[in-house]
Parts: sequence; structure tokens; C-alpha cells
Amino acid sequence: MSLLSVDELAVTFGGRGMREVNAVSGVSFSVDEGQVVGLVGESGCGKSVTSLALMGLLPNKGVRVGGRAMFRTGRGETVDLLTLGRSALRDLRGTQLAMIFQDPLSSLNPVVPIGVQVTEILTRHRGLRGQAARKEAAHLLDRVGIPDPTRRLKEYPHQLSGGMRQRALIAMAVACAPRLLIADEPTTALDVTIQAQILELLKELVDDQGTALLMITHDLGVVAGMCDTVNVLYAGKVVEAAGRRPLFAAPAHPYAHGLLGSIPRLDAPRGERLNPIRGSINDTIAWQDGCAFAPRCDFYVDECLRGTPQLAALPRGADGHDVRCVNPVMTGPPETTTLLDKPPTSSEEAAQDSASDGDGKGPEAGAGTDEDTGTDSGTEASA
Repeated sequence: MSLLSVDELAVTFGGRGMREVNAVSGVSFSVDEGQVVGLVGESGCGKSVTSLALMGLLPNKGVRVGGRAMFRTGRGETVDLLTLGRSALRDLRGTQLAMIFQDPLSSLNPVVPIGVQVTEILTRHRGLRGQAARKEAAHLLDRVGIPDPTRRLKEYPHQLSGGMRQRALIAMAVACAPRLLIADEPTTALDVTIQAQILELLKELVDDQGTALLMITHDLGVVAGMCDTVNVLYAGKVVEAAGRRPLFAAPAHPYAHGLLGSIPRLDAPRGERLNPIRGSINDTIAWQDGCAFAPRCDFYVDECLRGTPQLAALPRGADGHDVRCVNPVMTGPPETTTLLDKPPTSSEEAAQDSASDGDGKGPEAGAGTDEDTGTDSGTEASA
């Protein structure tokens, strides 16, 4: 049995007199011991809400959580994280489950020294107090690469750099050697050098402790370098699930295909146009009416609007390569794939007219202008 098995996780936000919002609409995946599993997608697809639901950190009011999240504890028991009581969940958090949050500055208490925030975990879960707790806290900070850890214990979060704050959060997360570590975009807002150091540190922790890692990110470069298996989320559902190599070699869902196709290439000729995903995440439909990605899809067919597409094994695909699409992308380079006819948007027509007036050539299939993309998701998800 997997260490964590999530089955049809659903999270709905709403309140009295408010329209309900389905942030997560039936997400299923599993994580084995020592495995690195990625959840990737643009902002608003439900990645962080999924992690907060697993950790039991969603608010009590205005939220409805459904599905199952079966977790195997160190004592061999299997518990449902979504129905576990608050006291039992507090006992699991820290010792069995831990999370690295996206923004370390807002996650750390600004008026409490770093040392106190680290030692309270050691006191709560490992029974260490006084000098023994401070010594272990300094060892943890040293382990994650913070220089002069004894002095840093007395400093406040604002006195540390962004990279040091993120390392302090990692030290707190691994203080009790958890069985499952959830990293919610741990390299956001860090420069490239610090990002590489943080990712290398997470790799070492996974290798040394055998910890399972659930990596939540919109950075496809992080996915390529870290993850064993990848789950691509869109509008609260997994639209493609596969091993890292099969996914990058032959993405089958048009959304995953678009994410990879929007990444700029270093070997591309100067002046070559980028190929973003058209529209924005607001251009969607309810899953019960069809595929939520249909309004933005270059591979749209009428069947896309005939109910919710199911996540199924890809014909002639690699083992474990599942896709939620009635018309998956054919394998091969994007330029050799035949795009289905789809009426262009008004901005695309304008771009085509403009290009025709200039050089007699229309825009490439699937390419959009800045007006098309708005806050383009393809660029964000490949940043």
C-alpha cells in the first residue's frame, strides 16, 4: 500500500449568500515511500488548496471537504487525514507529516526569534528542553546550510535573507524526520542560485531519510529535475498523470502539451514567436458540462462538451500514463501535429489581418498575441 493515497479529494468554498467555488474537484494520486511526486499547474488550479486539505489547515467555516486521503503511519496504522480529529492530526503533524510553505516571511512569526520557533517543535514532538533543544536546533540550522547557526537562533525572521528564511522553514519541517514532506513552491521569489541550493538540499533529505516528497510547483524545470511522477492539474482536476520522462517526451493532454510548448528554447532563431496558451484561466466551463480546458484548446472537438472526460490510460502510451481527454495530442513534435479547425477569437483575426498586410503570412496555429493571453498561464507555469 502507498504511503499516501488520495482518492477524489474535493474542496468547495462558499458561504451564506455566496456562490460556491469548487477549488478542487476530485483529485486522486498516490505517494510511495522515498518517492518524489509533483503537482504542477498554473495559479488557481488547486495545488495549494490540496496541500492545505491534506494537512488539515483549511478554515473550519465556509469550506466543505470530501473524498479520502489514506495515510500509513509509522505504527502501520492507516488513517484518513480528512476525517481525523484535531488532536490526532496535531500529533501527526511534525512527526509524520510536515509542510514547507510558499512564503517563509509570512509563515514565520515575525516577533519570535528563529531559535524559539525551531525548539518548540523539538519540545512538542521529541521532548527536548533547555540546552538540549537549543543544541539540536543549532544542528538543524547547520544541516540546512545556515552559517553561524548558534547566533542565528537569537535573530528574528526579518534579520535573515530570503534564502535563510526558507532554509529555516526546511529545518523546522525535517526536525522530526517526517515520513511525508509537502513542499508548496519552496523556491518562489528566490534567485536562481538559491533555488538550486534549496532543491539540492531537498534531494539530500529525501535520499538520507527516505522521506516521501510531494512537490507543488508551477516551474517545469523543477519538475524535470526533481520528480519521479507528475500530476498536471487544471481547474481542480488532474488532467494528466505520468512518469517524468514519458510526460516530457510525449505530453498527451493539450494543456500539458501547451505548457511544454510555451517554454522558450535557447536554440531558437532570433525573433521566433513564442507559442503561449490562448486565453486565461478564467476562460473555462464547469467540469460537469465538459472539459474545462475546451475554450482554450486547439484540439477541441464536439465530444469535449459531452460530460466530464474521464482519466484513462493513454492508448499505446507508457505504463501509468493517464490522460483526461477525448482527443489527446498525437505523439511527436508539435509542428507535425494536425490541429483541428477551431474558430479564431476576435483578437486572433486581428493579428492574422495585421500579419497578412505585413508579410503575407498569417500567425502560426495556436500562437496568440498579448491581448489573447492576458496574464498568460503557459508562461507562468514554465517560469
